[in-house]
Amino acid sequence: LMVWLRRTTHYLFIVVVAVNSTLLTINAGDYIFYTDWAWTSFVVFSVPQSTMLVVGAIYYMLFTGVPGTATYYATIMTIYTWVAKGAWFSLGYPYDFTAVPVWIPSAMLLDLTCWATRRNKHAAIIIGGTLVGLSLPLFNMINLLLVRDPLEMAFKYPRPTLPPYMTPIEPQVGKFYNSPVALGSDAGAVLSVPIAALGAKLNTWTYRWMAA
Repeated sequence: LMVWLRRTTHYLFIVVVAVNSTLLTINAGDYIFYTDWAWTSFVVFSVPQSTMLVVGAIYYMLFTGVPGTATYYATIMTIYTWVAKGAWFSLGYPYDFTAVPVWIPSAMLLDLTCWATRRNKHAAIIIGGTLVGLSLPLFNMINLLLVRDPLEMAFKYPRPTLPPYMTPIEPQVGKFYNSPVALGSDAGAVLSVPIAALGAKLNTWTYRWMAA
């Protein structure tokens, strides 16, 4: 029974987070189309993607105890999101409408940290969490490089107004020093560590619940 409970809880968690990652990506991943806010939106996009990846990946990795499972987890998220991207495309939106986050390389860094530190949980949280937060915005710039003619796409499918929770206060030209990767990496590196710790704690709580 306990083996069944563990597997059920484990797969339920993976599915829930993967589905939510898809929903979050659909909402935040089309930053290219906010023509006036592309950089600001990219920063906002980077932080939840970093934290969302690290909480699930470290949970999954510590659950199995095998480095490599974080990358597998990121692959699951990527597949889910590509399916969602296909759904939007079938509705008549452009192929580039949803930018699929580049999660996998960051998850590989988390796996590498776990392996290099001989499965040290605290090193995985601190070093791995920092590496995920630092690297994800950098890898996600690939999205901007690969979108065909971003300006043409943006003006063809404009979204000139951001939702209120994404609208910066007193926007101005040159905000964030024109470096969305730097700001996203700063915020991501700081926030991914406590969120990684939460993922590790969720693992402990799961085992306690199943042992009760």
